[in-house]
Amino acid sequence: MTVLVTRPGEQGISLCHQLNQQGIKAINHPLIAIRAGEQLPCLVKSLPKADIIIAVSQHTIEFTHQYLTNANVSWSKTATYLAVGQKSAQFLSKFANQKVHYPERSDSENLLKLPQLKNVSGKHIVILRGNGGRELIYDTLVARGAHVEYCEVYKRENLAFRSEITVPFWQDSQVNQLIITSSGQLNFFIEHIAPPYRDWVLKLALFVPSERIAIEARRVGFHTVVNTGSASNKELLAALAKETGRKQ
Repeated sequence: MTVLVTRPGEQGISLCHQLNQQGIKAINHPLIAIRAGEQLPCLVKSLPKADIIIAVSQHTIEFTHQYLTNANVSWSKTATYLAVGQKSAQFLSKFANQKVHYPERSDSENLLKLPQLKNVSGKHIVILRGNGGRELIYDTLVARGAHVEYCEVYKRENLAFRSEITVPFWQDSQVNQLIITSSGQLNFFIEHIAPPYRDWVLKLALFVPSERIAIEARRVGFHTVVNTGSASNKELLAALAKETGRKQ
């Protein structure tokens, strides 16, 4: 058994290392590269006037904190902070030195159920994100009467690949499980799988962090989809260990 890990950066490398420590073979094949976003300068004006600041991932926190540090600007001490997941919340709390609220299940739908986002009419909300994504959060908060602003602090660059080269390698490596952590990466991955290899790929057991992505995965044809409930490496590792009968 081998797991194909597609998440980018240090998170992907770390997850492969943790899987190997559990005796599970893993191949790291990131689908995107993460770069600094062109809207980083907006942070200097946007954060001080924000009533609520929402960070959607660790990447947003890393790039935001690095820019603020270089600009000699502090995180807001008056805003309410929220993060989509527990790991991101811990990360944000460390840098901002503020309490950070987060949902038990790490997705947009459950974030929007938090009491801090119930009565937001007239409030100014800044969403720290990459280039695209999390439109559900924006649209819902606008519908609730909030003034919502995106600040795209990083950008994702898709890393194209040739399935006629990669899939035979994965097959030789006995890949039978796949991790994809966003709907955008899921669709990009499928688009790059040539028809002769599509059936084999769709038979892989796919692990995703939310029900929304799980629904999309079933729609494109995956037979076995496991919703881990979180994009954290800890939860992904636990789900994989459970499926393979290994205890952490």
